[in-house]
Amino acid sequence: MKIKPQHVVSLTYDLYVDQDGSEVLEESATQEQPLTFLFGAGQMLPKFEENLSELSTGDNYEFRLSAADAYGEYDEEAVANLPLEMFNGTEVPEIGSILPLQDNNGNRFQGQVVSVSEDSVIVDLNHPMAGQELHFKGNILNVRPATPEELSHGHAHGADGHHHH
Repeated sequence: MKIKPQHVVSLTYDLYVDQDGSEVLEESATQEQPLTFLFGAGQMLPKFEENLSELSTGDNYEFRLSAADAYGEYDEEAVANLPLEMFNGTEVPEIGSILPLQDNNGNRFQGQVVSVSEDSVIVDLNHPMAGQELHFKGNILNVRPATPEELSHGHAHGADGHHHH
């Protein structure tokens, strides 16, 4: 069965990124713990899905996504200076920690602490993979039509379609 919208896809992948001139494995999804998602539901990077479109169960794939087609170019302006008072009553976050944040419109996002001073915490709001080309290699494990429940919920309920909320 070919991958197309309103189908649940389970796949393996190895994701490589460039570090100091050589490719390193950043993350993987295995046969035992595959990535399972509702194709076309907006959960995945659009160009990731575009590269998988029309593949079938058992197909191998390999492709690269430019930074612009993945998580965007690194934005020097996307670094926030948060006043230390924001953390009154809580522990001051450590460098490298990820903070759950929310803007004035209620949109949730994350930032990584890059430095802490006497009066502020500097947080990088770029996606951790911003500015990087992504190199994917993997295998399509299963493709099946989504259930009506999955379509109404907008996400897959596991490789076999069974999932309890």
